Amino acid sequence: MKKAGFTLIELLVVIAIIGILASVVLASLNTARKKGNDAKVKAQLSGLRVAAELYWDSAGNYGITTNACSGGVGNMFADTASNMATYVDGANYPAGTTITCRAIAAPASYAVSANLSDANAAAVDNWCVDSTGVSKAIASYLASGDTTCN
Repeated sequence: MKKAGFTLIELLVVIAIIGILASVVLASLNTARKKGNDAKVKAQLSGLRVAAELYWDSAGNYGITTNACSGGVGNMFADTASNMATYVDGANYPAGTTITCRAIAAPASYAVSANLSDANAAAVDNWCVDSTGVSKAIASYLASGDTTCN
């Protein structure tokens, strides 16, 4: 009399297939998570541009010359009235995001960049916005005093 049920080989094949399908799904989810983090960085920096113009409307400039994202009297990036301080706060970005802020008093200009999580391993990928209205990907962090997204 033959017993009903699955053989060990059949069970192992089914488990292997489930494992392969699970790894494909997890890889897709990881890609979607990275793209979502990049979208958040881009949205935050877009909001920062609006806050910078609000700061300009109230102060008539982009603040003091600085390479710091916080602190200091006259530092545009520390302003709470325009919400600028919120847009440069690392806690409002995905984990591991580095924010670089640059401002020059004369001629009045600024640029801010943040690294993207979906970065190419061979190069640093950053999203940059500046006072001329540019919003684009750049290959490296902003240099000291650099207020354009080149």
